[in-house]
Amino acid sequence: MPRPRSLTPDRLAAAALAVIDRDGLAGLSMRTVAKELGMSTMGLYRYVADRDELEALVVERVLSAVDTTPPATDAPWQERIEVMVGRLRDAMAAHPEVLPLTLTHRHRSPTLLRWPESVLGLLAEAGIEGERRVVALRGLLAYVIGAIQLEHLGPLSGEGTVAISELPPDRFPHMSETARQARALGPDREFSGGLAVFLRGLDR
Repeated sequence: MPRPRSLTPDRLAAAALAVIDRDGLAGLSMRTVAKELGMSTMGLYRYVADRDELEALVVERVLSAVDTTPPATDAPWQERIEVMVGRLRDAMAAHPEVLPLTLTHRHRSPTLLRWPESVLGLLAEAGIEGERRVVALRGLLAYVIGAIQLEHLGPLSGEGTVAISELPPDRFPHMSETARQARALGPDREFSGGLAVFLRGLDR
């Protein structure tokens, strides 16, 4: 029996992403995606081999909107990398539950191959080579992923920051003071500030 034309890879990815956004990554399974599509679990296996293939489709759907072309500008390489990182953050932050999948499927996603290729080119233009370039790329990815997870799971505007700010200052002077200051720091300033610190370190 031929596959229905309406059940495209993009529609499969959209259904899987809807499950993840609603129920978290732990809620993703062939059964839950089949239910989302209004079909049997066995019917879904006619389109994808397993959950692993579904995950790869989700990653590419989330990241396919990322512009992976380096900014065409005479701006310093740090500013151009900031633009590249910002594009990736915007796409990933919209679906934070998908973050772990970007690591396990990075070799299968066309976007997650083109984005680092462009960033590596900018690093090469800056004279960052060899092992230093490897560490720079991994560090940038670690920063983006870690920053989004912090923003999603432990935002500075959340109850955790309030609780830390109210710790006894005689026992936690630095934590309590820093938390009080952090409550006024928005996520964009937090992200851009941390990225600037990282890029300044690369420039040394």
